[in-house]
Amino acid sequence: MQSKNVSDIIEKYLKQILAETSQIEIRRSEVAELFHVVPSQINYVIKTRFTIQNGYVVESKRGGGGYIRIEKVKLLDNIEVLDSLLAIIGSSISERDGGSIVKTLYHSQLLSSKEARIILAAIDKDSLMINNDTMMANRLRAQILSSVLNHLRFED
Repeated sequence: MQSKNVSDIIEKYLKQILAETSQIEIRRSEVAELFHVVPSQINYVIKTRFTIQNGYVVESKRGGGGYIRIEKVKLLDNIEVLDSLLAIIGSSISERDGGSIVKTLYHSQLLSSKEARIILAAIDKDSLMINNDTMMANRLRAQILSSVLNHLRFED
């Protein structure tokens, strides 16, 4: 199993379960044992692949009876998710994280393919780069994405 990226395999496994149900509860140690990895590998996958930017809400309870609950959220059904995305964007966001948010909006059917491509072009580093100032590009990207989210929130 080490010849393939274990994180990708674990992500695929969890997403297959989520395709059948709206949320799952897992025990880190059980999933780690299933894939012959350390529990911190499961944490890594969840923290990097199941983020709010990617359309997931994660809740965990530590301790002996602890669990990790992962839920795929529908953005329009949950204004709190849009608020969370706005908080994540803040005053600056990287191109990678901004792209993840746009893709989530597309997969949640809040944006058409054409709209998503236009926004991705608008937040692309080449579109926003001014005098090689990455910090300025990240601030402009955050302003654009925040505006998009606020328009989605208050639309019809």
